[in-house]
Amino acid sequence: MRTIDVRKLQRQRLLKPGNSLSWAWSRNGETTATINLVMGADRVTLDYRQRERGGDWRPMNYPVRLAWTGCNFGGRRVWWLCPAAGCGRRVAVLFGGAVFACRHCHSLAYRSQREADHDRASRRADAIRRRLGWEPGILNGNGLKPKGMHWRTFERLQASHDFDVNAALAGMAAKLGLLREQLEGIDFPHR
Repeated sequence: MRTIDVRKLQRQRLLKPGNSLSWAWSRNGETTATINLVMGADRVTLDYRQRERGGDWRPMNYPVRLAWTGCNFGGRRVWWLCPAAGCGRRVAVLFGGAVFACRHCHSLAYRSQREADHDRASRRADAIRRRLGWEPGILNGNGLKPKGMHWRTFERLQASHDFDVNAALAGMAAKLGLLREQLEGIDFPHR
């Protein structure tokens, strides 16, 4: 989905009242969508055209309020207040649709929220492999202890890696229907 990140606008110092800009999204070097942003003191007005399911183009023009919070070591952080009806959540990123709104209003989930237990175990094992400097991929053999790492830390990480690899392989085998009778009743661990 198309996104507008208010942190990026703030970092580039574009949120000054009276400032306006055009934002474009592209794919393979071709512009797929554009939006105009007009900055106000406490809001940003979004101006774009939108159509649903190949219908007629409709002009969209509405303000999105901004909220500012103080940071622990000084300065201020900016947030969008979700413009969807009845929401008003404080978010950093708005996602495009009929209306730019937060991920909750568009019912979007993080990739990790939709992955199966064995996929999660595989991802954890690969994260440990990166930390240890091993070749990526759970089917590749284990490597050596990194120079300077304590043996106790290495052994703990290796045991965790092996546990996650076994859980990932068992889950993949179950998904493919291999060893189904042996795997029934096994509860895959959550960490």
